[in-house]
Amino acid sequence: MKNFLLFVLFVSVQFAYAQIETKSIKEFTGFNKATEVLLDVRTVEEFNEGCIDGALNIDWFSQDFNKQVASIDKNKTIYVYCKIGGRSLKSQARLKELGFLHVINLDGGYDLWSSANK
Repeated sequence: MKNFLLFVLFVSVQFAYAQIETKSIKEFTGFNKATEVLLDVRTVEEFNEGCIDGALNIDWFSQDFNKQVASIDKNKTIYVYCKIGGRSLKSQARLKELGFLHVINLDGGYDLWSSANK
C-alpha cells in the first residue's frame, strides 16, 4: 500500500510539473486586459521602484496571497513575473494548485525585462 501511495504521489507531481509553461520575459510584448492578467509577485517596495505597465501587484510573501489572487478570474491567462524568476515559478505552481487554468511564468523577471527595454 505504501508503494502504491508513493507511486500516486510521484505521478501527481510529474503531472503538475508537466503543466508548467514558461516564456522568456524578453519575448513578452504585452497582454490583452480583457482575457489576460499580468501578475507581479514582487514586494510592494520592489513594485514601486518600477514595474511592467498594467501589472497587478500581489506579493508572493504576503500572508494572504491565496486570498488576494482569489479575486482574479481563473479562466484568464495569467502571466506571472518577479525579480528574476524564482518567486514567479513558485507562484505559478500555487496558482495551478488553486485552479487557475492557464498560467505562464515569465522567465528572467523584471530585471531582464528592464534591461532589455531600456
